[in-house]
Amino acid sequence: MADYDVAIIGGGAAGLTLAHLMGRVNERRGVPLDAVLVEAPQGAHTPPPRTWCFWERDGGPWDALLAARWENLAVVGADGTARTSRADPYVYKMLRSTDVAEHVRAHAGGHVDQRTLFVTGLADGPDHATVSAEAPDGSPEALTARWVFDSRPPRHPLRARTRLLQHFRGWFVRTRDDAFDPGAAVLMDLRTPQPRHGVSFGYVLPLTRRTALVEYTEFGRTALTTPEYERALDHYCDLVGLAGAEVTAAEQGVIPMTDARMPTRVGRRLFRVGAAGGATRPSTGYTFSGVGRQARAVAAALAADRVPVPPVPHRRRHLAMDAVMLRALDTGRVQGAEFFTRLFTRNGFGDVLAFLDGDSPLHRELALGLTTPVGAMSLTTAEHLWNTLGGRSRPAGVNGGAAT
Repeated sequence: MADYDVAIIGGGAAGLTLAHLMGRVNERRGVPLDAVLVEAPQGAHTPPPRTWCFWERDGGPWDALLAARWENLAVVGADGTARTSRADPYVYKMLRSTDVAEHVRAHAGGHVDQRTLFVTGLADGPDHATVSAEAPDGSPEALTARWVFDSRPPRHPLRARTRLLQHFRGWFVRTRDDAFDPGAAVLMDLRTPQPRHGVSFGYVLPLTRRTALVEYTEFGRTALTTPEYERALDHYCDLVGLAGAEVTAAEQGVIPMTDARMPTRVGRRLFRVGAAGGATRPSTGYTFSGVGRQARAVAAALAADRVPVPPVPHRRRHLAMDAVMLRALDTGRVQGAEFFTRLFTRNGFGDVLAFLDGDSPLHRELALGLTTPVGAMSLTTAEHLWNTLGGRSRPAGVNGGAAT
């Protein structure tokens, strides 16, 4: 049995980011912390290589590893009208998960052990938590840690009024001739066939003049089959003049978009981080920026020898606004294509991205709200407040109810 100060479970964005910050934690401490990054063996429990996209100001901590960056963005409405703009002060960025993993593992040095184990259980305790696991050969393993940060998805869905999925499939394509501007990306193209509830869109993220990631995305209750995604991508490639482009690779995924509350502390010594700890912004499915804010807060607490409870990296008012938007989409009161077209065509791109990343002042958020379908959003806001206040007024132990 090995003893550590910090155990990090999972080698996704959250686990890798926190492991990367452990070096900075130990630089600020008189007594360094012993940490371990526990990753599952390659197989069904490990995600395939993928891209992480996010926006932030230049000079970010991962800039040296970027696969691409775009200063100019476009949004295409359902009627085909395109609006192009810089997103100042933000830059849209892409990282490849394989590049981040390789960098973190190579620079972990002596401050983070790296173990390949399949975690089978966690046990809390007054002085330490115990991580039970199996080695790749099936033999039992165990380690203890003062603090355990678990980034694995919850086994069971949390109770929620609204539960949508952001589901997608993307093709990495190559053209014979120059077809892309590597400095400009299509962030959202709403000319795709729209579902009855939710929204669908395509986007194009150029990597070079002849290569790009072309993706089809839906916000909805259920994911598509791979053949259905392939047909949607075929249609979208035809729409944007990429019929016949060579497909060199693909990525596919599902991200929960929900108003469920996600506790980050689940025991005296046990915490959840990343998407499992509420780092995903419910209205967009973007997670990487939230992961960074959460991990930096944990690192600061560890460096100061405080109880390192991970914060939910989104303000309460933003989570409430997201719950209203998701409910409006799910009920069909708001047509997704109309909602996002109005949001991006009637506001500056920088203002919209600031709101979606939780970096906007309240007065700008109210102004943004007035450019959306006000009647439908007001009705859904009233419903949300009624349900929220009703849930608070019920006696303890009474189920607040799930969405129907």
